[in-house]
Amino acid sequence: MALERSDVEKIAHLARLGLNEAEVPRTTETLNNILGLIDAMQAVDTDDIEPLAHPLEATQRLRADLVTERNQREAYQAIAPAVENGLYLVPKVIE
Repeated sequence: MALERSDVEKIAHLARLGLNEAEVPRTTETLNNILGLIDAMQAVDTDDIEPLAHPLEATQRLRADLVTERNQREAYQAIAPAVENGLYLVPKVIE
């Protein structure tokens, strides 16, 4: 599907792009090249290709699951304005 000048002008208007007269032919060619690439990609037979999460099938390195900070809950709740049963109390904002 090849775009014509009028198509590009409509697309530019819908996208709120201000193309001057010199940019319209170059933009038309660029958009036609993009559509040609899409057509070429859609023509490739991918029926026997298994989907990949990553092209290199790399695995994520995992770090050790260790606690790196000490529990400071009591210290934080000691300076909180209102605490009840280990929970912070906040003013009601939605009625």
